Amino acid sequence: MRVVFLDDVEGTARAGDIKVVADGYARNFLLPRKLAAAATTTTVQKAESRAKAIAKEQERIDEAAKAVAAKVTAASITIPARAGTEGRLFGSVTSSDIADAINAAAGTSLEHRAVALDQPIKEVGSHTVTVTLSRNIKADVTVEVTAEED
Repeated sequence: MRVVFLDDVEGTARAGDIKVVADGYARNFLLPRKLAAAATTTTVQKAESRAKAIAKEQERIDEAAKAVAAKVTAASITIPARAGTEGRLFGSVTSSDIADAINAAAGTSLEHRAVALDQPIKEVGSHTVTVTLSRNIKADVTVEVTAEED
């Protein structure tokens, strides 16, 4: 079935996309939840105009995110943590700790979900962390984890 997506569907399409999906997926999931509509000439025209509006809004968001990315990458992020003699931390540095340090250093308001950290940091040293600022803008931040002085 050919459908026009009215909203973003993770892993499938973004709003305004026109795709062919399985009939059952469209009938049982997309259409009842108003995530998509059958692709008629009217819905295609509405989707194209909506996609243009979304693209314009996304450009505005990306411009603001670029300014934040410049602040974040320029900021010096140092996180002190308790560590043993060989550089292993007693605890760990999590995405929440990194987001708090970035917010304090750069004067931003990032959420911890924006910090892409596969596993918590458990060693002293320099670590590169990716921060997602918008759908299209990501920034690499160098986080320096130092041993806390007693």
